[in-house]
Amino acid sequence: MEILFNGKLSIEVSAHGAELCSIFSNGKEYLWQADPAFWKRHSPVLFPIVGSVWENEYRNEGTTYALTQHGFARDMEFTLILEHDDEVRYQLVSNEETLKKYPFPFCLEIGYRIYGKKIDVTWEVKNTGEKEMHFQIGAHPAFCYPDFDAAKEERGFFGFGKKNSLKYILISEKGCADPDTKYPLKLTDGLLPLDIHTFDKDALILENSQVRQVTLYNKDKQPYLSLHFNAPVVGLWSPPSKNAPFVCIEPWYGRCDRAHYTGEYKEKDWMQHLQPEEIFRGKYTIEIEE
Repeated sequence: MEILFNGKLSIEVSAHGAELCSIFSNGKEYLWQADPAFWKRHSPVLFPIVGSVWENEYRNEGTTYALTQHGFARDMEFTLILEHDDEVRYQLVSNEETLKKYPFPFCLEIGYRIYGKKIDVTWEVKNTGEKEMHFQIGAHPAFCYPDFDAAKEERGFFGFGKKNSLKYILISEKGCADPDTKYPLKLTDGLLPLDIHTFDKDALILENSQVRQVTLYNKDKQPYLSLHFNAPVVGLWSPPSKNAPFVCIEPWYGRCDRAHYTGEYKEKDWMQHLQPEEIFRGKYTIEIEE
């Protein structure tokens, strides 16, 4: 476990999945601590898919491959390739095991840098093969609700820097989405109230770059933490029907399949593409607002 500390903020990162495991500031922990009674992860990186492919299968150039939800990177050991007082960087390179599930040679690098009360999370994906590569990548950080009280229904609020016209889609069956049915996100005074029923129908998915930041507010409508990103899709989630003490804010360059999708992998919604030797760069920032 690598630890970065700058006087205002400390983080811990594990080489397993290159996963952020702690964000400590103001004398408290902000990142969910992976109690398996609710959810056994902290902040997994989703690669080479986000969400599920239909029936856990996808097709590429006439061959069918099996791939479970969110891909395999989150369960693999990364190599630490850079370490400074304020920054760490990890690398995962395709191998015989990954090529059986995902037929594209790649190099994936994940970095974390702290400054003030902010954490920059960076992704670099390089196509090291000889054919065009198709992939998705996303974040899944889980944040402790401020002042969580299991006996009360209220959890706080989300703000999006926008007051109206936001729409979301839902997971419809087998972990896959119905992107053709859109629902208005109902805000109150510009904020989305969060309670034990907000995620009864699973994740709320906002597509088409509708928002560039999500702020979690406490019950008194004071800002607690924010995520800033350029990803075109963001998922909002807490385990349905579990009264969980955390909520996830998930910037995605990708999304689960639409339900019943049996087309080519490269034609999936929100797919990213890289030519040989080309590099994709993505980033998001976590900011402690207190």
